Amino acid sequence: MSFHRVWACIPLLAFAAWAQDGHGVTPADIQRGGQIFLTTCASCHGANGDAVSGVDLGSGKLRRVQTDRELMDLVRKGIPGTPMPPGNYTDDQAFAIVAYLRSMANAPRSGVGAGDAVRGKAIFEGKGQCRSCHRLNEEGGFTGPDLSAIGGARRPVELQRALVDPNSQIRDANRPVRAVTLDGKEIRGTLLNYDAYSLQMRDTSGRLRAFQTDKLREYELMKTSPMSSYQDKLSAQEIADLVSYLGTLRGSR
Repeated sequence: MSFHRVWACIPLLAFAAWAQDGHGVTPADIQRGGQIFLTTCASCHGANGDAVSGVDLGSGKLRRVQTDRELMDLVRKGIPGTPMPPGNYTDDQAFAIVAYLRSMANAPRSGVGAGDAVRGKAIFEGKGQCRSCHRLNEEGGFTGPDLSAIGGARRPVELQRALVDPNSQIRDANRPVRAVTLDGKEIRGTLLNYDAYSLQMRDTSGRLRAFQTDKLREYELMKTSPMSSYQDKLSAQEIADLVSYLGTLRGSR
């Protein structure tokens, strides 16, 4: 979609105030909105929302839209007579996209230096030891999420933050989980599904595992990432190079 002539001179509300003003926005809403945006909107606007000349979706300013409901309507209906087409979104999806756009307006816009993707690939496969935990094109480990399409799912600033502060970037789809069986065996992996009676995970060897929770001695949905920070392991330039390479990973087309 294309927000031509939408964004101009009206400041957006600070996201925190917007969330507290009865909107009920959750981190899950923002995650879902980001996934929708990066799947359906970023092909024109780019992951940072600034790929269309004269349009910056993360600038915190708009022209045609005064309220969140108006922005939701614009996302769904488009702007007749402009390159902005209607979007086939439900109210819930439109709400999530607006939540993500609002969060973009308050996210850091700088701090990622210019990197070299070729050098970044060498770091990914060598010094960074990324394949030991992450899969890329069906090869690598299972401790962390598959990175085959990470460049289309995260903005550069988010990739950089994940490298230097992994605990700030844990998404529900990548939630680490720890389970201990009745005989004392500890199993770690990535959560796939969970309810009051059962838990499913992919363990660190790639095996799908399912447990009845009453047959476990204990289990825990982890709040910290198994990945350690690269802050003191890579230089600022090496991190920029790695971010540049990760940004090229768009999966199979």
